[in-house]
Amino acid sequence: MAAAVHKLLHPHSHRHGHADDSKTKTDPHAEQQQQQQSPAMEREREEEKHDLAQWDARQGPDEMQKDTSEKIVGHSSGTLRQDDFELIKTLGTGTFARVWLVRFSNARNGDADKVFALKILRKVDVIRLKQVEHVRNERNVLAAVAGHPFITTMVASFQDRDSLYMLLEYCPGGEVFSYLRRARRFNEATSQFYGAEIVLILEYLHEQEGVAYRDLKPENILIDAEGHLKLVDFGFAKKVENRETYTLCGTPEYLAPEVIRNTGHGTAVDWWAFGILVYEFLVGQPPFWDQNPMKIYEQIVEGRLRFPSAMSSDARDLISGLCTVDTSKRLGNIQGGAKTVKAHPWFKNIDWDALYHRRNKGPIVPHLRGPADTRNFDEYEPESSEREKYTDELREKWEKCFKDF
Repeated sequence: MAAAVHKLLHPHSHRHGHADDSKTKTDPHAEQQQQQQSPAMEREREEEKHDLAQWDARQGPDEMQKDTSEKIVGHSSGTLRQDDFELIKTLGTGTFARVWLVRFSNARNGDADKVFALKILRKVDVIRLKQVEHVRNERNVLAAVAGHPFITTMVASFQDRDSLYMLLEYCPGGEVFSYLRRARRFNEATSQFYGAEIVLILEYLHEQEGVAYRDLKPENILIDAEGHLKLVDFGFAKKVENRETYTLCGTPEYLAPEVIRNTGHGTAVDWWAFGILVYEFLVGQPPFWDQNPMKIYEQIVEGRLRFPSAMSSDARDLISGLCTVDTSKRLGNIQGGAKTVKAHPWFKNIDWDALYHRRNKGPIVPHLRGPADTRNFDEYEPESSEREKYTDELREKWEKCFKDF
């Protein structure tokens, strides 16, 4: 188990640190200049920008009913470029990506107020850090689920010679993690509301898409302008369907026993992590914790939960059912799937249809000065000007892997 520890410590965790042209030798910058000279291409680009500026997250539930080919969002754009966007402020940084708050440069009347989060991934860093497969999984899963009311919408993806881009809806409320730390813990009603929205996310990912999310934790859940949750960071998401996978990934406190034991895992890992999340919402810290990650893993594999006396019996029963070491008996993974979780007494006050259609505002509605308010995000150091080059040799070997962008 010790050999796995290095892989298990996810670099994004706050708790432990937060068109295929591979066959031809054409220069993409030359191609872009040709595109600039084509009035038809220029018109198409302006129309696409205008269409995207009209996208509203409240369309989500209706958009989900559409076939992928009919959706406005989630597509690979052949016309968008980085210089179509004004970079306003960094919202987050990772080991191989930076997320910016952006608006369209030279926007038409009425489109100027529309802001997005633009995730920029440098190809050379993605390759060097062996993240090619994770990045492809993230883009393809986000494309498939675009428009879900509680998953951050990938509006479009595109690329240039050096970088990959994912244009995402902006969630101005920031991370649930920050609110939880300020409040110490959430009350039962708030925890139930957030928990129910996450159940709807997992139900959709598992039962409609065959996807295991594999990184559920408060840092990966944002709050939108109306107080609803949005799941972000699909770098570990994987289409598993009914197969098992063996990749070690996740955040120590949230890992399921089968991931630690490396016995193969599927979507059941998300129901375990959901149990940990509900516990952390109600108590203010996860049930298994130690300064030493190895001790955390020992506690998880043992699976003995300790509940504070103030926790309701329904909450204890739900968490115990979810955090069951035997996956064949784990709530959410037993026959009936997510329906067995939705039917649990802890959720008896939830109107699932009203929730899905976002008919009520969330329990915490962020105070915002406007659509581009960034007060709920940290300040970040400017990007280093020292950059490794995406050489012709690297391009020859890897460019085909990025064709989906």
